[in-house]
Amino acid sequence: MASHHAPLTVAVSARSLFDLEKSHRVYKRKGLEAYLEHVRRHEDTPLEPGAAFPLVKALLRLNDLSQDGTVVEVMAVSSIHPEAGLRIVNSMAAHGLAVRRASFTGGAAIVPYLKGFDVDLLLTRSKDDAQQAVDAGMAAAMMYDRPGGEAHEDEDQIRIAFDGDAVIFTDESERIYKSQGIEAFLAHETAKAQEPLADGPFAKLLRTIQRLQRHAPGDRKPFRIALVTARGGNARERVLRTLRAWDIDIDEAHFLSGHRKAGILEAFRPHIFFDDQDVHVKPASKLVPSALVPWRKPEAAEESEKAAIAAAL
Repeated sequence: MASHHAPLTVAVSARSLFDLEKSHRVYKRKGLEAYLEHVRRHEDTPLEPGAAFPLVKALLRLNDLSQDGTVVEVMAVSSIHPEAGLRIVNSMAAHGLAVRRASFTGGAAIVPYLKGFDVDLLLTRSKDDAQQAVDAGMAAAMMYDRPGGEAHEDEDQIRIAFDGDAVIFTDESERIYKSQGIEAFLAHETAKAQEPLADGPFAKLLRTIQRLQRHAPGDRKPFRIALVTARGGNARERVLRTLRAWDIDIDEAHFLSGHRKAGILEAFRPHIFFDDQDVHVKPASKLVPSALVPWRKPEAAEESEKAAIAAAL
């Protein structure tokens, strides 16, 4: 696989990459000093994989297949004390993860640093960090617990399942459904069928993946992308026309018309599933690695605009 463009840059929190719940409980209950002492005692013991581990392992494998530079850049991020970062670094080495970059911010906010690293996607266990990243214009999601059973190890092709509204696309149509009901939603989508949907928080990420797909040699694309949406009936046409207008080629589209998503996702076996609603993410997370996408708060856009105006004065 040849790469002539900027790599896909994914930031993964230490708690998403590894199972850090035990040390996290020590920190919450006993404070920083007890936490650091706990970490020092165990710094040479590799941590167990977390929910994002299979995805990160598969992403890094793409670089092994590349014939010309780095396709994916993965960095580890955490607000932990830098000294506690040693166990993270040691664990990545023990598991053979070639993660070159890491930021341990010692309690400082993570998101401003992600902007400096040109991060395309943040995977985190922190709802606040995910929200801040989305508000800053970045794709981000909060990982749920790792599913039980064996991890999916098909590492030659990365399988990603996306919800549509409020993830790939704007939440405009979803707001109509929530406020006015299914009939109003279907009427709106039928009337707007020829009008492409606006970008959602993951649209840019999907375009970056599309670019990597098109620069892959031969027939073997690095990603297999599935759209898994609750839409159905007359609401399908607008989605398909939007993807065509965006020049985005996905591999699978599942229009469920309200049917449960978990069974479809179990059949697809993604390395990760992104959705904006807990009602879908929670049951899916028992079967496949899953993450909740926060929608960008309108006031965040207003505040950033106000700040830009104030800075210009």
